[in-house]
Amino acid sequence: MSTALLEMSRQLEVRDVLKTIVASARELLDAEYAALGVPDDHGGFAQFVVDGVSDEQWKAIGPLPRQHGILAAMLHNEKPERLADVRDDPRFEGWPATHPDMSDFLGLPVRDGDETIAALFLANKRCPAPGGGCGFTAEDEELLGILAQHAAIALTNARLYERSRELTIAEERSRLAHELHDAVSQKLFSLRLTAQAAAALVDRDPARAKGELHQVAALAAEAADELRAAVVELRPAALDEDGLVHTLRTHVQVLDRAHTARVTFDGCGIRALPAAQEEAVLRVAQEALHNALRHSGAHEVAVRLARRGQGALLTVTDDGTGFDPRAVRRAGRHLGLVSMRDRASGVGGKLTVHSAPGQGTTIEMEVPGG
Repeated sequence: MSTALLEMSRQLEVRDVLKTIVASARELLDAEYAALGVPDDHGGFAQFVVDGVSDEQWKAIGPLPRQHGILAAMLHNEKPERLADVRDDPRFEGWPATHPDMSDFLGLPVRDGDETIAALFLANKRCPAPGGGCGFTAEDEELLGILAQHAAIALTNARLYERSRELTIAEERSRLAHELHDAVSQKLFSLRLTAQAAAALVDRDPARAKGELHQVAALAAEAADELRAAVVELRPAALDEDGLVHTLRTHVQVLDRAHTARVTFDGCGIRALPAAQEEAVLRVAQEALHNALRHSGAHEVAVRLARRGQGALLTVTDDGTGFDPRAVRRAGRHLGLVSMRDRASGVGGKLTVHSAPGQGTTIEMEVPGG
């Protein structure tokens, strides 16, 4: 039992959790078949996972079952169902011709509080000896009930994980859409106007038309740089494989190639940090670089990651126009400062902003390590 519970808790994807629950239940109770169904809101099942049935058999069975008969009982009743022969139950409505033959049956709902989030079914308890007495016992029912309680926790956690990931993806898409609108789309609009001006001048003033065409080329190059940088920021950081220093260095090198400003990185004697801290440092660095390269007009941007006690200190410095942080807060234009502070405090760190008009900006993030 402990092995099954541990395996369920390790899974993050809902589909993997469902498969682990079904396989664990079948093995734990020594059943020939096991299945788990997650209901939808339309009388069917959003997901239905089986164990003990081959892929060929499953394909031959046909469409997913509907919520009727004994399956509906599992979803609408709080109590388990233990039957000597499911075929003798008045609620039994038959199976497709290619469905495996089943007799003894044990099923129960998987509940999260007052909500039934799934139903778990087992069939055909394996007999210890040919001709011996068989069927699921009260002990089997109790054991499956314990498994179902833990299955509800694992399934709920997996759903929360997937929803969190979906929200993160949605936020990233929204951010990218905003970036593309603010940067690339405006460049393309200017590009179109400049091209139209060049076309109008070709006949009457070729020299001016040539100048406009040079401007078209420059705008096109800037738009390509903006788009390339936006795409770079979509790539997942390979922190697990490469570590924070290598990931940051690679990110800086790409930005250095994509922008006219010089972007440099220096990493000194950094030991590995807890995963959450490394991700927070990376995201703050990306946000600070984004601000420096898109809004400050900087010619040089320097990223430095240094050891600070058991933790680390990230510094992102630019020689751009700078700003008054107090005025930015009053105007409601945070330049990502709120999200950077939230990321820092979320891992026990601290974010400091040094800036003034005409004096560039320095963003510092200190994390304590682990």
